[in-house]
Amino acid sequence: MKKTRLPLLALIFFVFMVFSILYNECNIQQINTEQPENDDNNHQSTVKIESLPKSTPVQNFTLPKKPPVGLDKFSKCSSTVPYSGRRAVWAVDTAESGGRGGVPRREECDVYSGKWVFDNTSYPLYSESSCPYMSDQLACHKHGRPDLGYQFWRWQPHNCNLKRWNSTEMWEKLRGKRLMFVGDSLNRGQWISMLCMLQSAIPADKQSITPNAELTILTAENYNATVEFLWAPLLVESNSDDVVDHRLDERILRPDAIRRHSSQWEHADILVFNSYLWWRQDSVKLSWSTEENGVCEEIDGMKGMELAMEAWADWVATHVDSQKKRVFFVTMSPTHLAKEDWEPGSEGNCYNEKLPIKDEKYWGTGSDLPTMRMVDKVLNQLGSKVTVLNITQLSEYRKDGHPTIYRKFWEPLSTEKMADPASYSDCLHWCLPGVPDVWNELLFHFL
Repeated sequence: MKKTRLPLLALIFFVFMVFSILYNECNIQQINTEQPENDDNNHQSTVKIESLPKSTPVQNFTLPKKPPVGLDKFSKCSSTVPYSGRRAVWAVDTAESGGRGGVPRREECDVYSGKWVFDNTSYPLYSESSCPYMSDQLACHKHGRPDLGYQFWRWQPHNCNLKRWNSTEMWEKLRGKRLMFVGDSLNRGQWISMLCMLQSAIPADKQSITPNAELTILTAENYNATVEFLWAPLLVESNSDDVVDHRLDERILRPDAIRRHSSQWEHADILVFNSYLWWRQDSVKLSWSTEENGVCEEIDGMKGMELAMEAWADWVATHVDSQKKRVFFVTMSPTHLAKEDWEPGSEGNCYNEKLPIKDEKYWGTGSDLPTMRMVDKVLNQLGSKVTVLNITQLSEYRKDGHPTIYRKFWEPLSTEKMADPASYSDCLHWCLPGVPDVWNELLFHFL
């Protein structure tokens, strides 16, 4: 019995050792095959298991969270719940930012109180056909508008004059600087107006423009200056940030994410922002950065705009040095969708309108007072960090300044629409030369 027991024990020990070796190799292979997946997701998640203390269980090791996936035109909400009341940022401290506390800034001249004067001597400041940067959406004469009266109106403040436009002087103000317009298609129209007002003052071979993109740049070599436009219709990140394909049924924004756009605009010397038109709908969807399951909150347009404005204001308050950077905010551009506003009892809209409104007390339904009060409250908190370009009232009078049917339409029109011009008239944007030129004269005045 003693002779046979020893070989048996040796055999059992041998089997045990083989099994242990195989078990350990399997575990090592499993760890090695899982590791690359972590590497692909986040470079910081690389973990060397052998370097961990023996007392630390591997399954309890917490990897860094991945950054949220950015919104794009393919983004969808998995489900929608009512707005929870969450805010994107803390309210700006008016004491620290030099807020006005609701007291309006005093100017020597109120350039926003005035009237439109017909002036076919000094205006237009350029011709539609001579501007190489003209947009088919704004070139009304090119697309068949027979009357040209809309080009000859000058804004005249009551008790003073606007600084007279001078292209060379404007370029000197921009020498060595970046001027950037940030916003929606109305702000793009103001940018195109600025290009048309400036381009004749520099040789053609000293100016160049990048292809149409989220950020489009005109460069003036002899002034070492750029005039740029950044497409950011909701200011914060959204699924509508594609400069071409942004007509989506469901509008989703991320009210706590502004970095996508601010990383583009933060190095500009002069910034001109706008926001309004894209919020004029029943509701928008909020997709917070911390939400991992695709659940969105639904909020009405004006409250959604307030969240975006707060995030934008937080960036201005914490990043803008008024001695080094100029920031302008353009108030809402009015629409003229209801003719009964200026002609009670009438039907239709701005189609076939040829003259401005003369009643200085006129205020139409195309400008929303609650939204204006909300914007004013946010801007008041920023004090001298932001200059307001109040284009709303003066633009209210210009029911004649819209493209109506005289523009390029990107989709074919039905026979029914063609038979009723008012049904497809564009009463949102503005013909060029025209109203946006005066917005730029105001910018020039304050620069």
